[in-house]
Amino acid sequence: MDITLEKASDTNASLKITLTPADYKPEVDKKLKDYGRKVQLKGFRPGHVPASLVQKMYGKSILVDEINSMLSKTVSQYIRENKLQVVGDPVPDREKADAIDWDNQSDFAFSYTLGLASEFDIDFSDLPSVTQYEIQAGETEINSTIADLQQRFHNHAHGEEVNDGDTIYGELKQVDGPFSAKTAFPTNQMAEDAKGQFVGKKKGDVVTFVLEQAFPDEKARANATGVKKEEAADLTGEFTFEVDDITRHEPAELNQEFFDKVLGVGTVSDEEQFRTKVAEIIKGNYGRESAQLLRLDIEKTLIDNTPILLPDEFLKNWLLEVNEGKFTPEQIDEQYDEFTKSVKLQLIKNKIAEKADINVEFDEVLAVTRLMVQEQFGFMGGEDEEMNKTIDRIARNYLMDEKNNGQNYTNTFNRVYDDKVIEYTKTQITVVSQEITVDEFKALVENR
Repeated sequence: MDITLEKASDTNASLKITLTPADYKPEVDKKLKDYGRKVQLKGFRPGHVPASLVQKMYGKSILVDEINSMLSKTVSQYIRENKLQVVGDPVPDREKADAIDWDNQSDFAFSYTLGLASEFDIDFSDLPSVTQYEIQAGETEINSTIADLQQRFHNHAHGEEVNDGDTIYGELKQVDGPFSAKTAFPTNQMAEDAKGQFVGKKKGDVVTFVLEQAFPDEKARANATGVKKEEAADLTGEFTFEVDDITRHEPAELNQEFFDKVLGVGTVSDEEQFRTKVAEIIKGNYGRESAQLLRLDIEKTLIDNTPILLPDEFLKNWLLEVNEGKFTPEQIDEQYDEFTKSVKLQLIKNKIAEKADINVEFDEVLAVTRLMVQEQFGFMGGEDEEMNKTIDRIARNYLMDEKNNGQNYTNTFNRVYDDKVIEYTKTQITVVSQEITVDEFKALVENR
C-alpha cells in the first residue's frame, strides 16, 4: 500500500492511496472461502460449490466491499496518526473511482480531497483577561423577590365589595332561559370592558349582563358557568348574577409562618435574616447565569485571539453535499460565519485538551448522568444502596440506549469533555472578578 499526502496550500490537500493485491487479496480469499462453505446452490452439496463458481458469483462484490472497508480504515488511521487538522469529511474523487475496471484491474488508485485547518498554537499568556461577574442583589431586587414570594404564598380573605382580581361567588340565572347555577366568577378572566359592571358591587347585589360579552373566550365562559366548553358556546344573551361572597388573595404577612414556608422551619427568625437569605438565593440564581456568561466570554476570547485559516470553498461545497439539498448556496453563505466559529472553537478545545492531556473516562460520563437522573426523578441516593443501584441502572440504560445509536453517550461525553477544557482554561488565563448589580447584569446579557 502506498499513501501520499499532497498539500496544495495550508488548507487544501489530497490524499492518494494505491492498493496492490498484497494489500487486499488475503482477506478477499478468506471471505471467498467462507462463502464457499456457506453458500447453497442447486446441484451441489453444501460446502462443495466449486471455488471458481463462487468466485464468479461473489468475487467482485466481495472485492469491492473489502477495498471500501480498507480505504475507510486507512484514511481514518492516516489522519489520526499524522494528526492532520481535517475539517469536514474527506471527499473521494468519484470520477476516478467510477473509472475503475473491477473485472480486470489488480492495482487500484484512489484519491481524496481534504480540507485542513491551518497550523496554530495557543499561548495563554497572550490572551486578554476575562471578567467573572459577582451579582449583588440590591434593595430593589430583594423587595421585588419578597413581594413575588408574598403573592405566591398568599392568604385567602373575604371582601366587602368587588375589586378587580377578586373571585365572586353567587347564583347565575339566564333571563330568558332555564339555565341556573351556583358558580364562581374569576374577574381576571372577564373582558376588561365588562369588569366595571361587577367592580364595586357588594354581597346581595344583582348584576344584569350579557354573558358572551363578559366572557368572550369559550373556555373562560365554561369555567364561569361550570359547563363543558362545547355547551358554553350555546350559553348567550342576558344573565343575572347575585353576589353571595367575595374572596381575594392577600399577600402573605412577613411573619414566622411565612419565613418557614419559604425557607424551611426555623431557618430564619426575623425579617432581617430573611432578607439576607433572599439576597443569597438571588445571588446563587444569577451565579449560574454569570458562570454561563463567563464560559461564553472565554470561548469568544479563544476564537478572537487564535488565528485559524479554514478551507472555505471546500467547506461550503461539503456542507451543500452532506445536507442533501436542505440548504441553498445562499443559505450556506448566510450561516457560514457561525458555522466556522463552532469549527474553530472545537479545534481550539482539541488543541487545549492535547496540550493538557485532558481525557474523559466512562466513569466520569456515568457520574454526570447519575446526577442528571437524580435531579430529573428527585432521587436522593446517598447511603441507600438499593436507590443507588436504581440510579445506576437508569443512567447506564440511558447512555447505552441503542434506539439513538449511542447519541446519548456521545452528547454526555462531549459535555464532560467541554467542561474539563473550560475548567482547565480558567486556570491558565486571568479571570478578573467584578461586582455588578442585577439590573446591570441583565443589561449586560441583553447587549451580548
